[in-house]
Amino acid sequence: MKYGALEAGGTKMVCAIGTEQGKILDRISLPTETPEKTLPSIIDYFKGAGISALGIACFGPVDLDRQSPSYGCITTTPKLAWRNCNIVKILGEALQVPVGFDTDVNGSMLGEATWGCAQGLDTAIYITIGTGVGVGVLANGKLLHGMLHPEGGHILLSRHPEDTYAGKCPYHANCLEGMAAGPAIEARWGKKAWELADCPQVWELESYYIAQALANYILILSPQKIILGGGVMHQEQLMPLIRKKTLDLLNGYVDAKQLQDPEHYIVLPSLDDNQGILGAVKLAMNAEAES
Repeated sequence: MKYGALEAGGTKMVCAIGTEQGKILDRISLPTETPEKTLPSIIDYFKGAGISALGIACFGPVDLDRQSPSYGCITTTPKLAWRNCNIVKILGEALQVPVGFDTDVNGSMLGEATWGCAQGLDTAIYITIGTGVGVGVLANGKLLHGMLHPEGGHILLSRHPEDTYAGKCPYHANCLEGMAAGPAIEARWGKKAWELADCPQVWELESYYIAQALANYILILSPQKIILGGGVMHQEQLMPLIRKKTLDLLNGYVDAKQLQDPEHYIVLPSLDDNQGILGAVKLAMNAEAES
């Protein structure tokens, strides 16, 4: 059986054909332009490929409520051309296959839970820290949606006493995304993250904010594993700092065996950057099973 997978990002659209064993047979990458330009190219790729279902792991916010009139739509995205675009309806009608749909970061969480380092766990979180910050949550074996879907990148944090940066987020002065995403690093320090690799003060501050967030996620969601992805996490010096600061903030309150082995609890992705597209394959498999 072959499944279509679409990892729909704000910069690029990755289209792939995969199998139920988690093997990617083919893939292409398309620039994210307007729906009028991009969606026909996506349809052309999947048409005639013999897929039995399509999974879409999409940038957002998106409407995941199947009872909602706008189910399948990209909603209040800053990419204005994509606002109110019903990507599920458009692709489903064009390809005449069942469509599975979720956020891009939930897709990455699903990929890791199905074929990666979160296999066998019923509660885990995947956090991407890059151009923005997103959080995908697996809770009791299912992706968490609720009234919309988790927006964990916008939890509010205590500002570092020596940080005078106002914050990048237009909605919140001191949320995780506004203080720690790639654009915030560049705005605060005047250089991109990769250009600041040898500046310890940058990563001390970055780990201060990320660790605060992780401590909050641990206390609220009680995940059995935390996976940190995204471009910012390519800085190797970050992970030891994050682990230490997270444990310091918890201060021994959470008595769990996982916290005694932080190197295997707070981890990097395990699927060679394929977690998102593999999560989309699994979304397609689930959609077929439900159809």
